Amino acid sequence: MRMSLSVAVAGATGYAGGEVLRLLLGHPEVEIGALTANASAGTKLGEHHPNLAPLADKVIHPTTPELLAGHDIVFLALPHGASEEIAKELPEDTLVIDAGADHRLTNEADWNKFYGTPWAKPWPYGLPELPDQREVLANTKRIAVPGCYVTAVTLALLPAIDAGLITGDDIVVVAASGTSGAGKGLKPHLLGTEIMGSTSAYGVGGTHRHIPEMLQNFRVLGAKKPTMSFTPLLVPMPRGILATCTAPLAGKPEEVRLAYVSRYGTEPFVQVLPEGVWPNTSAIVGSNNVNVQVAVDEAAGRLVAVAALDNLTKGTAGGAIQSMNIALGLDETTGLSTVGVAP
Repeated sequence: MRMSLSVAVAGATGYAGGEVLRLLLGHPEVEIGALTANASAGTKLGEHHPNLAPLADKVIHPTTPELLAGHDIVFLALPHGASEEIAKELPEDTLVIDAGADHRLTNEADWNKFYGTPWAKPWPYGLPELPDQREVLANTKRIAVPGCYVTAVTLALLPAIDAGLITGDDIVVVAASGTSGAGKGLKPHLLGTEIMGSTSAYGVGGTHRHIPEMLQNFRVLGAKKPTMSFTPLLVPMPRGILATCTAPLAGKPEEVRLAYVSRYGTEPFVQVLPEGVWPNTSAIVGSNNVNVQVAVDEAAGRLVAVAALDNLTKGTAGGAIQSMNIALGLDETTGLSTVGVAP
């Protein structure tokens, strides 16, 4: 009889940790072990995630390497800058999956500019759809989960860059996100009275922390010196991202849709919608699916790609479990669904 793999989740009371647990509850190969969170230590999980009824009575423990080390798999859903100190104390044969930013960036200068804490060496990157990335993930015990905006924007533009239909120059992205992307901390601008009926821009003028990670991915795809203007928007919904991405077209208009359909035809979690149908966030809530559409604005000479995903699922926890499955030699769809929740 095959034994279940034991999983610990650090940062279990936050949105990302809670989504990891929601998905793990439906995973046939794992058994949920220790749950940790420093500020919430001593409380029960049900006080923080009442939707996770099977785990409601599990007690939250302080986050220590000693407690986490006894598990086959450890998810780190911790604030940026907190994962490295824990991760370096965990055994080399433990599969460690970091949902924070600590191990994403390959360039130390980029990290210093956007984060300001000590840089940690990069880990294998948990975006299986990148070229040859499944082979990398199949041979690792450390995984860095991409940022949620990064997943949406990279998957929106991946076929275009990969096929040479855009060069990576003058990319313009406007992406709307739900409030869960900002975490569970009490922030005045996220209060119901402030966010309801209001949409606002933030991280304007090249200041958002996901920018260097997006550019890093564009370079992996073959863009030599990519440039991008990125404007994120905060919209009054709990979860979801809609990313609208444009760039000067470098190929023929008739090649565009074919490149997307060809590139994503066998991907289990990326769906190119029928022509004329545009992504919307309500279709992907709670699923690991990404809906993509592409068109050419011939008057402007630009390719337009739009992607929608759930920032907590494919944008964080679902992408993490998809990568975990690959690292464990499981079918990468195990425990994950393309079925959303509606209305």
